[in-house]
Amino acid sequence: MKRFLVFILFWSVISPLKAQDVVFARKTLDTLTSPFFWGRGYTRDGMAKAADYIEQQFRQYGLKPMGTFQQPFFLSVNTFPGKMEVKLNSQTLVPGLDFIVSPESMGQQNKGTLQQNDSTTFVNAQHRIILELKDKLTWSVAQQKADYTLIQVDKKRWTAAPKTIEVNIENKLVERFEGNNVCGIVPGTSKPDSIVLITAHYDHLGSMGSETYFPGANDNASGVSLLLDLARYYAAHPQPYSIAFICFGAEEAGIVGSKYFTENPLIDLKKIRFLLNVDLVGTGETGITVVNATLHPAEFALLNKINDSHKYLAKINPRGKAANSDHYFFTEKGVPAFFIYTQGGISAYHDINDKANTLPLTEYEDLFRLFLDFITLL
Repeated sequence: MKRFLVFILFWSVISPLKAQDVVFARKTLDTLTSPFFWGRGYTRDGMAKAADYIEQQFRQYGLKPMGTFQQPFFLSVNTFPGKMEVKLNSQTLVPGLDFIVSPESMGQQNKGTLQQNDSTTFVNAQHRIILELKDKLTWSVAQQKADYTLIQVDKKRWTAAPKTIEVNIENKLVERFEGNNVCGIVPGTSKPDSIVLITAHYDHLGSMGSETYFPGANDNASGVSLLLDLARYYAAHPQPYSIAFICFGAEEAGIVGSKYFTENPLIDLKKIRFLLNVDLVGTGETGITVVNATLHPAEFALLNKINDSHKYLAKINPRGKAANSDHYFFTEKGVPAFFIYTQGGISAYHDINDKANTLPLTEYEDLFRLFLDFITLL
């Protein structure tokens, strides 16, 4: 009889849950990847605009601040706000499509001949220009400026031997850039000191020059969309325990925002029952991967039990500890945490093709349900 009652309880808390409309996620994706936010990065106030937008959503849903909605921190970052011009063999290349400039590169306006170093590397030693032929163009963020300019060219789009190069690139090293973590909480009705924390980074790569920005739909407008959807749900359905939400800044620069939060927490880290960090959750055809699964076998087993019962996802893949997203420094402080990302579908990553209109959101609704069920039974 006891087992039967537990079974009935299990289904009673899960079966009434209403599927979320992907329209909400689509709207959020379209907003965060729009030119207004300019890649949610380090030029044109992209990151600051995104932080203000998320705070506005938290306020609209009725979340409470963690003392404050925005927690500022500072970092240095190498930016490219202006000219981004490269000619190879006198042919003009298209930023983001034909080439990227390595994020640590110095800016310069020079031209000269190239000497072949190996099959994919060419050098102009006089002006410290390096050219690499790459299979895929993947951009990033650097906190320092180097004493060279590294240009990476898509070798699928360039088949001739590089002979001459002309560059006109502007960079600006911002030594004290202000980022912000955006923090909100739905206090528990009877156990407010027990906290489930849901996190996602909202920043992306920003822009490479004055005309090219990186939309960052899957990375990580998708995670922010899911987090905001959960925030509005729990604001309307408070739980006995508190549900907290943090959107971190400067993840792409080296998980800077989350590191700062763990060193300057706005909530007691010891009161966090569990943390769920989401990044790259816009696909899911072949399932999801759970980082830290091997550290928390009981919680991972619960996640699989729910999924086995409802067939939400094709597969839940376990992975061990990894320093690859904002959960990491919480893990280092002893906070139990999962980092979850989807698998399958499009392969756009850290490039100009990570767009909202090509992101399938294949398992968005099922992932939302899985989160609700897991948090309820945790």
